[in-house]
Amino acid sequence: MLVISVKEGESIERALKRYKRKYDRTGVQREIRARQQFIKPSVKRRSEIIKAAYIQQKRQDEE
Repeated sequence: MLVISVKEGESIERALKRYKRKYDRTGVQREIRARQQFIKPSVKRRSEIIKAAYIQQKRQDEE
């Protein structure tokens, strides 16, 4: 459970923004979406390889 303490003189909006940022960093939402549908390990590995090749190509193009 995430706990955000509101500091003295801090607005509620600012504390809420800190909470949202902390929640995003935990990765809960991404994990929930990933578990909604099963992806075979071979398909997952293939997509990771394609993604890595794409990133490598983009980095080569920058140079």
